[in-house]
Parts: sequence; structure tokens; C-alpha cells
Amino acid sequence: MAEDLQIAQGSKEDQYQTLLPQIKGLLEGEPDLIANLANICGALKEQFGWLWVGFYLVKKDELVLGPFQGPVACTRIKKGRGVCGTSWAGAKTLIVPDVEKFPGHIACSSLSRSEIVIPLIENNTVWGVLDVDSSELDEFDLTDQKYLEEIVKLLQYAQ
Repeated sequence: MAEDLQIAQGSKEDQYQTLLPQIKGLLEGEPDLIANLANICGALKEQFGWLWVGFYLVKKDELVLGPFQGPVACTRIKKGRGVCGTSWAGAKTLIVPDVEKFPGHIACSSLSRSEIVIPLIENNTVWGVLDVDSSELDEFDLTDQKYLEEIVKLLQYAQ
């Protein structure tokens, strides 16, 4: 696939449905995990214009910053801390409409207002998380959860 992204208009659902096959094309035949994570970040950031899109990878007892698009970020996050660490600990997606109201939120950027975190799970083990922040309150919903979970599942087939 050419590395040109077709930016879709319309509903959020329409945008994801247009983006999903493009992400599949980017991952197809590419065995390098870092390259694939980077392209997913770039595609999501370009399509939706969110404040921050990135991955944290489990290294021993903490999440360590991986490929991302957006302002500089926290480098390491302990299990159970902040939205990312809580998603990791619970092995479940978290949607936070207002990060100011999330107990123990880690503010990497004062511009972040809402967040969604999707765990990357293989063989019942969380090996990382996809973290997306918006400068808008209540940006993320079940549509985002559905499609972002679908996107991260593509990573197991890309390897």
C-alpha cells in the first residue's frame, strides 16, 4: 500500500470504517512491531486530529513509552497508576470523559481533557496499551472502543 492516507469525512463510524482497511494495508506483510505501532499512531492522529495517540509497552513492572504522535509524554507508568496503569492492571478498556475526575490521573499534558486506553492482550497477558487523549471533554465513546479494540487486534496478525 502506498503510504498515503485517505482522510474520511462523515460520522465517526464512517471514518473508522474507511480507516480500518487502510491500517490493515499498512500492517500487511510488515513484521516490525515498532514500525506497525508508529503507523497506527500516525493514521489515527491524521484521521481524527486527537491531542495524543501512542503506545506504552510493558517492560518488567512498568509501562514504557513507545511510538506516539503528539506532545512529549510521560516515559514510565507503574501498574495501577493513572488511566494507562489502571487499564493494564484490569486488562480492560477505560473511557474517561473528564480526566480531572479520574482518581490518580497522571497529567502528561495540561491540554488533555478526556482519554481512552485499550490494553494490548495476547495469551491472556497485557503486553502494552494504546493511549489516546483529546483536548475535548467526553470525546470518546463505545464507537471508539469498538474500532480501537479492532485495530489493536490487528497487531497479533501483523507479526
